[in-house]
Amino acid sequence: MDKEELKKRIFELVEKSVGKKKLKSSDIQKIISADTGVARDYVKSALRNLVDDGTLIYTYFGGSFVEIPSKE
Repeated sequence: MDKEELKKRIFELVEKSVGKKKLKSSDIQKIISADTGVARDYVKSALRNLVDDGTLIYTYFGGSFVEIPSKE
């Protein structure tokens, strides 16, 4: 699986969880790795790229969570 498709799957997972459950980085790695068979380190790298691009952000509420930034 190429990195762009992996990044798309990560974003869709975070997008589906909005308003339901806050996902941690480890949750995302575990879910995506189980669904696709891709190594967790590769998922972590793709997640890092999404955060660096500003597509996703880390927030802190008693723990670090990955979320979509607000449109403001």
